[in-house]
Amino acid sequence: MSEHNQMEQDELWMIHALSLADKAQQMGEVPVGAVIVLDNQIIGEGYNRSITNHDPCGHAEIMAIQSAAQYIDNYRILNATIYVTLEPCAMCAGAIVHARMKRAVFGASDSKTGCAGSILNLLQHDKLNHQVELERGVLSELCSGKISQFFKGRRAEIKAVKLAQREAQEKLKNN
Repeated sequence: MSEHNQMEQDELWMIHALSLADKAQQMGEVPVGAVIVLDNQIIGEGYNRSITNHDPCGHAEIMAIQSAAQYIDNYRILNATIYVTLEPCAMCAGAIVHARMKRAVFGASDSKTGCAGSILNLLQHDKLNHQVELERGVLSELCSGKISQFFKGRRAEIKAVKLAQREAQEKLKNN
């Protein structure tokens, strides 16, 4: 596949991952989506469900990896590509390596927990027994914008709750 065609494919699948991130956001989750593709077909997908499922492992990548492994009936997801809207954390990067995926493509970098190059790169660590091809920054503005807007909204909600609580306390004091 030519480099131009690969870039178009990467963007197409990232758009699908963004639609999965929307599902997470509708549930009140951090909007992260992931899709796993093999031979130009979706074999697994997921979106964040940590809050909903009370599960620290409920990340989009883990959900997608579990879905793909069930679909192909194998814990090794060879020759597949995972597309994720946010740079994988240590847990997710480790799962991608253990699944022996060929490629990982992500949109937004994560300077706090990103383990695909931001704070370290587990996907290509030379001491691990498998390295994953990596493509960073696909549709990064859309991906990072979605997450930024989510947290901006969450901060506004928290601020509104605190203000309402203060007003209620003032009302009680004055009565």
